[in-house]
Amino acid sequence: MHHRQSAAQRAAQPHAWLFLAIGLLAMGFLSRAAAAEDQPGVAMMEPVHGLVAFMSTLRPGDQPTVFARRGLCIVENFAPFLFCGPHAAADWAAGFRSHAAEGDLENLVATFGEAHDFSQAGNRAYFSLPTTWTGLTNGKPFEEHGAWSFVLQRQSSGWRIVGYGWGVTAYTESPSVKSGS
Repeated sequence: MHHRQSAAQRAAQPHAWLFLAIGLLAMGFLSRAAAAEDQPGVAMMEPVHGLVAFMSTLRPGDQPTVFARRGLCIVENFAPFLFCGPHAAADWAAGFRSHAAEGDLENLVATFGEAHDFSQAGNRAYFSLPTTWTGLTNGKPFEEHGAWSFVLQRQSSGWRIVGYGWGVTAYTESPSVKSGS
């Protein structure tokens, strides 16, 4: 059946398309805004970058300042593997220094992929970072891929790491670097 439209109905149609277009644009802006909230912000990444800086430089006498003052718990791939309690930061730092010395780690660099599973509830946030560490171990170039999951706590001094877990997903070493090549 063919339906004839009145002049008023024909005049209203362009407005319907305009409202539809505006609605679609608004949905696009909202979805982009939601996507932006799916990643930790710059302030949340500060303690992560600070931790990498500590691990990459290991200046004598330095202690990491990125950890929460209370409730810290760290899961690592070096003994004793679990660092929890009031001395967790100092114990982890000593353990990492020993791990780095045993492996003769040098030139450590970490690169991150986009965070996965970002979630924030009040003063706590969680996310998992695909991470690639590169550097030298006993003079050999290495590449270690893993997932680094963080729980952050907002404190008066900013975001601090209250917990993290490191898990290696792939590891490769290259032949020794020869000087003069």
